[in-house]
Amino acid sequence: MELPAEELKGAVNRLRRAQGQISGVIGMIEQGRSCEEVVTQLAAASRALDRAGFAIIATGLEHCLTDEAEGGTPQMERDEMRAKLEKLFLSLA
Repeated sequence: MELPAEELKGAVNRLRRAQGQISGVIGMIEQGRSCEEVVTQLAAASRALDRAGFAIIATGLEHCLTDEAEGGTPQMERDEMRAKLEKLFLSLA
């Protein structure tokens, strides 16, 4: 399934935020900052990544539901897509 880039702008923004946070974590480690500060920033980056992943999956689900409502996807393809989306969802859980 291909998803339009314009529908994933929010996910891309979250990924950019996570990228900045991860760079910050690396810098904090190199500077010898406290464990608590490093872990706090790492947790924030992890949440940003999770939210981006869920946003991507939600967009995929929306497309699947739209296709199904329009009757454009055969049952076998829907079953395969459901299995793929379930696997993706569980990979983030």
